[in-house]
Amino acid sequence: MTDASCVGEVRRFCTRTASDWGWGEVDIGRVALVVTELGTNLVRHAHQGELWVAAQPDAQEVEILSLDNGPGIVDVQRAFQDGVSTGTGSPGTGLGAIRRLASDFHIHSSPRGTLCLARVRAAGGPSVSERRWGAVSIAAPGETVCGDGWAVAIDGARLSAVVADGLGHGPQAALASAAALDVFAAEPFAPVTALVQQSHAGLQGTRGAALFALQADAGTQLQYAGAGNVMGRIISGVFDRSMLTQHGTVGVQVRKPEVVVQDWPDHALAVVHSDGIGSRWKADEVVPLLQRDPVLIAASLLWQQRRGRDDATVLVVKQGGPHD
Repeated sequence: MTDASCVGEVRRFCTRTASDWGWGEVDIGRVALVVTELGTNLVRHAHQGELWVAAQPDAQEVEILSLDNGPGIVDVQRAFQDGVSTGTGSPGTGLGAIRRLASDFHIHSSPRGTLCLARVRAAGGPSVSERRWGAVSIAAPGETVCGDGWAVAIDGARLSAVVADGLGHGPQAALASAAALDVFAAEPFAPVTALVQQSHAGLQGTRGAALFALQADAGTQLQYAGAGNVMGRIISGVFDRSMLTQHGTVGVQVRKPEVVVQDWPDHALAVVHSDGIGSRWKADEVVPLLQRDPVLIAASLLWQQRRGRDDATVLVVKQGGPHD
């Protein structure tokens, strides 16, 4: 976000999307104001700020992430008060207005930078419970499609998820990852080894993909299987365990997959990411956010650790139960 024209471009995209969904003028105005305030804050006050937007037609929801590299907000709660500004030349109503207008709003700030997550849904739409999972995925620089793909299925306390990283990047990589998601969608709660085997068959004729399939319930363990360089970790304040899969490329060459059962302590997160994220990130980057929205956690890790030359995806899963 380098100037006001960038803010206008994102605003037009969001309002056009909401209009296509049939939202009324008031709700279209809400999403326009939220995007404008977030973008204007980046242009005026932040270093190297970006806005990431996800339009989710099934949920009738526009999700906006604002990310920057500092200088951070010293007192976040005070910044919500109208009339308090972090810079000059603004009335200081931005953060307070965003929180009032958004359906959900989350923020985390430190000297390293500020992350804001705002979701806007039409008034009167379905309520949303606390989120158990969240994911962020962005394309490689210069690409218009992302070669990574991810999907999550929920059935009561059961959760099944997959992250696929098509070989390379661009349209052909996206075709490979989309084929893996088609296999998952057909039978998301098949055993994780079966998901890998079925994906291997389904990706024949594509360039292939790295794949990580994960399943969990309300218990203290999860299981996973996969092949290639999509990696996982279980993180809590006192626990840090990597989840690694066999070498190979699904759709090209893999050994018979094996299921791995992993302890999942109370309050720990499962993090799965493609190799667009550096593999040696420190747990300390996630621990301060353990209780936050999973999308905010995923965005924080991607923002700080993306390599910048490939597609990048981070999926975060929290423990949950039948209420999800």
